[in-house]
Amino acid sequence: MDDLVAEVREFNRFYTGLLGLLQEGLLRSQYTLSEVRVMFELAQRDSTEVADLRRTLDLDAGYLSRMLAQLDADGLVTRQRSAGDARRQTAALTDRGRKVFAELDDRASEQVRELLARLTETDQRRLAGAMATIKSLLAPEPSGDRMVVLRGLLPGEAGWIVQRHGALYAQEYGWDETFEAMVARIMADYGAGHDPRREAAWIAEVDGAPAGCIMCVRDDDTTARLRVLLVEPAARGMGIGTRLVEECLRFAKRAGYRRIVLLTYDVLADARRIYQRAGFQVASEEKTHAYGHDLVEQVWSRAL
Repeated sequence: MDDLVAEVREFNRFYTGLLGLLQEGLLRSQYTLSEVRVMFELAQRDSTEVADLRRTLDLDAGYLSRMLAQLDADGLVTRQRSAGDARRQTAALTDRGRKVFAELDDRASEQVRELLARLTETDQRRLAGAMATIKSLLAPEPSGDRMVVLRGLLPGEAGWIVQRHGALYAQEYGWDETFEAMVARIMADYGAGHDPRREAAWIAEVDGAPAGCIMCVRDDDTTARLRVLLVEPAARGMGIGTRLVEECLRFAKRAGYRRIVLLTYDVLADARRIYQRAGFQVASEEKTHAYGHDLVEQVWSRAL
């Protein structure tokens, strides 16, 4: 825990230094980080009750009052008694305050744009995903507004599919390295050559980072095969597995297949529920020993 605490503190020092948050004036202005944050909140609406502003920013009442007084003296903020309750005070940006904030907001966006321009598109997605992970883990409550996108594979993501299958199935089911090797063969065969009219693979991206995957490949001229369905633990419960299967089925139909099959195991209860809801039925099953365990292997299928 001590090492982790040190790492978090080191990251905080790095990030605040990178954005210049400790400078006397933020974004080459005369205003502090706290003052600009107050202006940001006030810019979101015509008028804000000071008590609500204090709760939103979790600021000491005296500290916030002094900041508002300074912004008022600079002609950026006006304060008055609430029309609905004279005991309450409201604050609002003046026209000059909105102009000053807009300039600072543009500078902040340009600063971040310059940072992102140094990164490749793949690294930009990695960065967005890492930030989303930090936010989802540390936020008091889930935000409920995470962005989910289904897209094709980017360079390097076949390796991600192999690595995440190996790691997650070892962690959750205790499967050995032969499972990861099997997934690696699947991805190698796909990468070595496939007909994009009849075979495809998708990544489910959550807040810019890979969080799931699926593949549709040719089994024979009339039969497609669903493979490598996976959803990251942190992204489960969002309907991603269902969306991936539905996308696979749509593609298989468009590609002209009349039937689709898949192979799974009885212990993979969550995946089996997704398949069942999508209309798949068990076609056959048999006991087998695979990946270091005694399992029941199942073939599921459905018409298209």
